[in-house]
Amino acid sequence: MEHLKKTIESAWDDRSQLQSEAVRQVVREVIALLDSGVIRVAEPADDGTWVTHEWIKKAVLMYFPIQEMSTIEVGPFEFHDKIPLKTGFAAKGVRVVPQALARHGSFIEKGAILMPSYVNIGAWVGAGTMVDTWATVGSCAQIGRNVHLAGGVGIGGVLEPPQATPTIIEDECFIGSRCIVVEGVHVERESVLGANVVLTQSTHIIDVTGDEPVIRKGRVPARSVVIPGTYTRRFPAGEYQVACALIIGQRKESTDKKVSLNDALRDYQVSA
Repeated sequence: MEHLKKTIESAWDDRSQLQSEAVRQVVREVIALLDSGVIRVAEPADDGTWVTHEWIKKAVLMYFPIQEMSTIEVGPFEFHDKIPLKTGFAAKGVRVVPQALARHGSFIEKGAILMPSYVNIGAWVGAGTMVDTWATVGSCAQIGRNVHLAGGVGIGGVLEPPQATPTIIEDECFIGSRCIVVEGVHVERESVLGANVVLTQSTHIIDVTGDEPVIRKGRVPARSVVIPGTYTRRFPAGEYQVACALIIGQRKESTDKKVSLNDALRDYQVSA
């Protein structure tokens, strides 16, 4: 692994090395390791923080220029792209509903379910997770185990800069319909996002459960129940309502991790 890392780092600093077939083979080997789940772009450390492996992201970025365009035929469907589609789902123990697509270089753990959806290169999707209809998992995004990405959810990809942390959804989270989580936002374990929550690095995530609001950005604390909201912001032309996310409570210990999103939100009278 150290040899692979050194080769990738050297080629990143000197792109002319990508003309070498040996270097190209190393890049492809790293992508194959991503595809099989042997390595991943980011992973949790023992202290609960997440470590991003920059050299792996660099390999993903260098994979695109060394690949040739080719035609991919799947039954009556035809695609023309540089990155092949992921295959062998039966052997991997992954349920894939027709029109679900995953790119080579993504990892889907045994027991995951892909409804008609899209998983991009570098992404990691854990066991027991459902990527629901028309949901997308962007490049290098990390989706934990037993997560439900509801219909139309958009999980953004983060490739550049290489040191940037990818978008992370930890284990046991429920992400409601049409939610958007992008720009490396981190949603901690067992959190619940109600329908239409939009989270970017600049979004105000306001905890309104106490006597005074507490504003966060870029991270949703574990077990939070979050809904879309607005706050008043003054501009030269006047005051306007700006979108934000509101933490309105915590998942209760009595709420089983396997319940539906509707059940998880029922105590707060919030729609999914």
